[in-house]
Amino acid sequence: MNYAYIRVSTDKQTTENQRFEILKFADEKKITIDSWLEETVSGTKRVSDRKLGELIQTLTKGDRLIVTELSRLGRSLLEVMSILHTLMEKNVQVYTTKERYELGNNISSKVLAFAFSLSAEIERSMISSRTREALRRKKAEGAKLGRPKGSFSKQTRLTGKEEDIRELLKSRVLDSAIARIFKVNRITLTKFVNSRVLRNSV
Repeated sequence: MNYAYIRVSTDKQTTENQRFEILKFADEKKITIDSWLEETVSGTKRVSDRKLGELIQTLTKGDRLIVTELSRLGRSLLEVMSILHTLMEKNVQVYTTKERYELGNNISSKVLAFAFSLSAEIERSMISSRTREALRRKKAEGAKLGRPKGSFSKQTRLTGKEEDIRELLKSRVLDSAIARIFKVNRITLTKFVNSRVLRNSV
């Protein structure tokens, strides 16, 4: 099936331009749009909390997703590439009307997959560097680092890393990215953050 996705960041923006571009592109390619998905949502909202996240889960091998430009998919380069990586693994083709990308099972997509892997590694390195700098600064300012004393005694791979995680959350790093840094499941990370009330303290 062929799906068209339209996103605007505020209700003041119109979907008409995006719809027109997609229809023009579809006519050029002799493609029939089987389903349209429109949503008004800020690009800062993570994909799992958007209608797009639900759509991605339902897409299957051979489907096509058409957007006006890749920036409509996510809020950052890494998130966009993560979405594309997921779609490529599902053998879903992604077409963009502005950039004229046709991503699927081809060399361009393989290059993109490599770029995603490299970007993720660079992001982890940069986050770790920022965290170390922030911790050194706090230590120099006399702040006490390490696991705070409390009623939670259950030991996990994240125990003792509360300050590191708090600093990453302050930097608005996604839970999934933090989980990758500490090599744990995202759900494990989220439960740990909630149990230690780390999110509310940033």
